[in-house]
Amino acid sequence: MKLVAVTACPTGIAHTYMAAEQLERVAKKMGLSIKVETQGAMGIENELQEEDIKEASAVIFAVGIPVQKAERFEGKKIFEFSVQEAIKNAEGILEKVKEEIGG
Repeated sequence: MKLVAVTACPTGIAHTYMAAEQLERVAKKMGLSIKVETQGAMGIENELQEEDIKEASAVIFAVGIPVQKAERFEGKKIFEFSVQEAIKNAEGILEKVKEEIGG
């Protein structure tokens, strides 16, 4: 199962990266493929490519602000969570996504 995610918090510093790191770490442990784009003080980093989005079974937004360039994800199944939830419960998020898309 391939997933893509965007993490972004209002200040765009620590929590954005902490959420990305947790999602990546837990996905690897669960045997899931995930690519995470961060949107923060430095702008968009590790920007998801069109091919990444196209191949993804689902999109996770772990955000506290609107996602930049959100139109890229039109037509995809999007799951939205808070940045804090991604930091504290990445496994719960990934289990929910997996369950809902039949993985």
